[in-house]
Amino acid sequence: MYPAFQSSDKPFERFPARRSAVHSTKGMVACSQPLAAQAGQTILGLGGNAADAAVAVAAALNVTEPASTGLGGDAFFLFYNAATKTVHALNASGRSAKNTTLEQVRRELGLATGKVPFTSPLAVTVPGAAAGWVDAVERFGSGKLTLEHVLSPAIDLCERGFPVSEISASMWKNGESKLKGASPYGVELLKPNGKAPESGEVFRNPHLGRTLRTLATESKKGIYTGRIAKAIVDVLQQKGAHLELSDLEDYASQGSSEVVPVSLQFRGQGVGSRGSSTSKDQFVELWEHPPNGQGIVALMALGILEELEKSKQIPTFTEEDHNTAVYIHAVAEAFRIAFADVNWWVTDPEHSPVKPEELVSRPYLAERAKLFNKEKAGNHAKGQPFGGVSPAQNRSDTVVFAVVDQDGNGMSVVNSNFMEFGSGIVPQGCGFTLQNRGAGFHLGPDNHPNIYRGGKRPYQTIIPCLATQGPDRDLHSVFGVMGGLMQPQGHVQVLLNMEVFGMTPQEAVDAPRLCIENPMPPKLDSIGNLFLEEGIDESVAATLQAMGHDVQVLKGWSRNRFGRGQAIKVRTNETGQRVLTGGSDGRGDGLALPA
Repeated sequence: MYPAFQSSDKPFERFPARRSAVHSTKGMVACSQPLAAQAGQTILGLGGNAADAAVAVAAALNVTEPASTGLGGDAFFLFYNAATKTVHALNASGRSAKNTTLEQVRRELGLATGKVPFTSPLAVTVPGAAAGWVDAVERFGSGKLTLEHVLSPAIDLCERGFPVSEISASMWKNGESKLKGASPYGVELLKPNGKAPESGEVFRNPHLGRTLRTLATESKKGIYTGRIAKAIVDVLQQKGAHLELSDLEDYASQGSSEVVPVSLQFRGQGVGSRGSSTSKDQFVELWEHPPNGQGIVALMALGILEELEKSKQIPTFTEEDHNTAVYIHAVAEAFRIAFADVNWWVTDPEHSPVKPEELVSRPYLAERAKLFNKEKAGNHAKGQPFGGVSPAQNRSDTVVFAVVDQDGNGMSVVNSNFMEFGSGIVPQGCGFTLQNRGAGFHLGPDNHPNIYRGGKRPYQTIIPCLATQGPDRDLHSVFGVMGGLMQPQGHVQVLLNMEVFGMTPQEAVDAPRLCIENPMPPKLDSIGNLFLEEGIDESVAATLQAMGHDVQVLKGWSRNRFGRGQAIKVRTNETGQRVLTGGSDGRGDGLALPA
C-alpha cells in the first residue's frame, strides 16, 4: 500500500527509467524485491507450482522487506487452476480479541466514534499470514514439495544475511523509531547500534529464521500455539491489548477461509468485438477477492465505465486518449461512485447485510452510473450515515506479487502489515512485527456495518487480482497494485493499459497513474483530492481543475502514493505454446524473473 518512504534529497530517479518486458515459456515471478523473486524462481525450478512459489516469495519478502509484510500480518490469495480453469480465493485475515466488546474498547480508548487508532495495541488482530501460507501450499500446491522446501530460501536469507534494497532501506529507516518505541524487542529488527540497515548493507535476522524453521517443521501449530504464540500474547498484554492464547489456538484450528471470488465480465472499450467468427462472446473477466477486502471497488468502477460507454457518456477510447482529461475524469468519477458504497458496506462478510453480487449487478451499476456528469466532478455519496473517512484512506505498507508456472497455473497474493511495520510491536525472539489491521474498525455510529466487535474481521485494503479471457476462462493475466485506495484504482488502470491502450505488462505498471482519495477532515463535504503522477501533461491537470477536481500533481518521492505493481500476461502463440510476458513496477526495487 503506500510505502512510507523517508524524505530524501536524492531524486527518486536520476533519469527516466526504462525496463523491457520480460518473456518466458517456463514460468515467471514478479515481485517488489529481487531476492524474493529469486526464491520463487528456485521453487519453480524444483518442480513446485505457482502456489508453492508464491508462498516462498511471501516468506522471502518477510525477510527482505519487513516494513511491508510478514508473519505478523494478513494475506489474501487468488489461485487459478489451469487444469480445471477455475479461480479460488483464500482469506487469511485475523480477527479481533473475542473477549472484547465495543463498549470496552470505546472506554479504554476514550472515544465514542471514529476509528481504532493506528498506534493503539488494541489495533492488533490475530495475524493470519502464517495459516494462509500453510493452507495455500496444502490446498493449491503441487504436492511435490514440503513446506520446509518452500520456506528454505527465506530461512537461508535470514541466517546467511542479505543486502538490503533501496526502497526497503528507506521504509526501514522511516520505521526505526517505531520499532524502538513500540516494544522492548524491536531491536531484533535493527542493527546492534539500534539503527536501520542502509541500502546495500547486509542484514541478518536469526530470530525470524528460527520462527520460519518452526513453521516449516510444526506447521500452523508452531505459530499459533507454544513458544511463539505465548510471545505474541505476552507482549500484547504488556501493552494493554486483550488477545489471548485461545484466540490464536482458534485460528490455528480454523485456518484461513476458502471463499468465493467475485468477478465482472468486461466487454467495453472494444473488448467484446475482438473475437473470431467462431466465438461470439468475448470479454475479459476481472477476478477479485471478496469482502472483507475492497476488491469489489475495482469491479464496480469497471462496470460503471462500461455502462457510461453504453450510454455514450464517454467515448470508446483510442490509444491517444490515455491519461487525457476525458479519460481521467471518467475513471476518477467511476471510483468516487464505487467508493461511496464500499466505504459503508465492506466489512467481515459474516456481519454484512449486503452480498457482493448485489453491488456488482448490472442493473445496480447502471443506476449508479447515472450520477456521472461528463462536464464536472461530483460528490456521489449514497447518503449512508458514514462516520469518518474510509479505512482505505490511510497510508499503509504491503506487498503484492504474481506467479505463473509452466503449466499455466497462476497465483496473485497480497501480504501486509498495514502501516509500516504494522503496530511496530515485536514478540520476543520471533523476528517479526505484528500488524495493526484493527485500525480498520469503526467505533461509531452503532449501525455501521464495520463497527468493532470481538471476534470480527475488520475492513481490509489488501486485494490480489487476476483476469481470465472469454467463456472458456483461459488465464489472461495475474497482476496487482498495492497502496491503500490505490489498489482497486491500480487494478483498473493496469488492466485498461494492457487491454485498451495496447501496453505490455511492463509499460502498463510503469505508466503514470491517477489516484482519488476520500475527503479528509475537516473537509468531509468536499469531493477529495485527485492526485496525478508526474508525466501526465500539465494542461490535463488544468482542465481537470476547471471541471471541479481538487488536483494535486505528485513528483519525486511523493510518487509512492501511486503504489507498486506487478503483472504477468499469458498468451498462446500460433503453435499452441504458452508465452508469459511480465513487468515489475519501476517505483519499487523488484523485477519480473523468468523461470
